Amino acid sequence: MTTNENIRTAQSQVREAYAMSPNIALSTSHASAEVGDGLKCVFKQGTETAVMDLPEVMGGTNEGPTPGFHARAAVSGCVAIGIKMEAANQGISIDGIHVGIEMDFDDSAALGMGSNSAAPLATRLAITVKTSHEEPEIQALVAQVLKKDTFFLALRDSQAVTAEIVLDRS
Repeated sequence: MTTNENIRTAQSQVREAYAMSPNIALSTSHASAEVGDGLKCVFKQGTETAVMDLPEVMGGTNEGPTPGFHARAAVSGCVAIGIKMEAANQGISIDGIHVGIEMDFDDSAALGMGSNSAAPLATRLAITVKTSHEEPEIQALVAQVLKKDTFFLALRDSQAVTAEIVLDRS
């Protein structure tokens, strides 16, 4: 079982390494997604693999969750884990965290219809923290986490995104 002390110790070691050599904190994630026949997509990063597909109504075979499922999992999971990590670092006891996520879409926009963007129109997180600590302390903790949470910020803030197109004529 991972305890707050285990989490705090592990992160303390990483923080010390980053403080001594800030450049080692800079990283680039390399991953790829591939679609062959149909719409089934296989995503690979290192030794990890995730399968995505669309439901039959959209022309897929429903062999895996949609890409949106993984995006929502990344945001809500990153927030939940981030809260638990920061609580451990601050010595705040948390028995459980539940992060509900709701996203509003205009599904026709992904098909090039209408005037709305295909991006989510709105996203709402409902964060429930099971703890004996007082609400102001937990509110401050969550606010602190959201200021530095990777995938919460990736969804909330704009960033430079580029796409290079390479034709394979083999």
